[in-house]
Amino acid sequence: MRLGKNLLLNPRGYQMKTRIAALTSLALLAGIGLAGCAGPSVLNPQGPIAAANRTILLNSLAIMLVIVIPTIIGILIFAWWYRASNTKARHQPNFVYSGRIELIVWSIPLLVILFLGGVIWVGSHELDPFRQLPGDEKPIEVQVVSLDWKWLFIYPDQGVASVNELVIPAGKPVHFSLSSATVMNSFFVPQLGSMIAVMNGMVTQLNLKADQPGTYYGQSTQFSGDGFSDMHFNVRAVLDGDFEAWINKVKGAGEPLNKSSYSALAQPSQAVSPKAFGTVDQGLFQDIVKQPSPPVSTSAKNTPSAAMRDVSGHQGTGHPSGDHGASTGTGGL
Repeated sequence: MRLGKNLLLNPRGYQMKTRIAALTSLALLAGIGLAGCAGPSVLNPQGPIAAANRTILLNSLAIMLVIVIPTIIGILIFAWWYRASNTKARHQPNFVYSGRIELIVWSIPLLVILFLGGVIWVGSHELDPFRQLPGDEKPIEVQVVSLDWKWLFIYPDQGVASVNELVIPAGKPVHFSLSSATVMNSFFVPQLGSMIAVMNGMVTQLNLKADQPGTYYGQSTQFSGDGFSDMHFNVRAVLDGDFEAWINKVKGAGEPLNKSSYSALAQPSQAVSPKAFGTVDQGLFQDIVKQPSPPVSTSAKNTPSAAMRDVSGHQGTGHPSGDHGASTGTGGL
């Protein structure tokens, strides 16, 4: 009642308040959108793949705005011109067809679809995760295993491994071979590049590079159970000398990663602190890919991750890398 009374007594003041509220809402939305451009975002790329992803996103946005902006402007002009007080507006209630209008209505969306299709077609081939980055420099090899609920990174050429911390040399390409020892997960470092799914009994590949030293946020983007929210890690891109120093430090102080220590590591756990292993059993990654689904601990039997294992039984039948799939049943390495 008070709102209606104020509207009747002071319509201009009410309209002014409405406009101020609308502008304030738009400003807040713009601020939220700009805040997303900073920090660990695809809009703040720190590598060539992430930069290409941002370019595709912005190009697609620009193409869509070509039709969205004129449409909004046209609606506003139409509403203003055909307002009740405009006696110059010609009303045609018996209007049926206009070839010119039909041409505009159908041709513009068709062109937008063609442009979007071209951008997606070119981008999907240029950013194929299996495609090596340009250049003759040999990439750093990293084998990635998703566990409940942590990430294991194995450096086969250096013979070391780490958990929930990925250290790479800045400016050098990195080739990832990725698999899962449990349920499906997704590996994603927003500032470095493409997100990719990892599955039990399968190996997929990804090629990334960090342009400059820094610490970048990585995470799982596939819900996988109770500890999913803690399944994140840091990527430290360091200078070549610092990378070699880190490798030597891990070799001198880290514990060995063998079948026994891996079996303990593979048990479900949450909010795992970063740790490193000074030695790694040769062929451990291949054994993980071929292993049956790991046993489910009593504390984890009621988690969604365990339920997914119970239902699927045998996870992964395709093996693009040539590795054999996991057999049915449960058990360790």
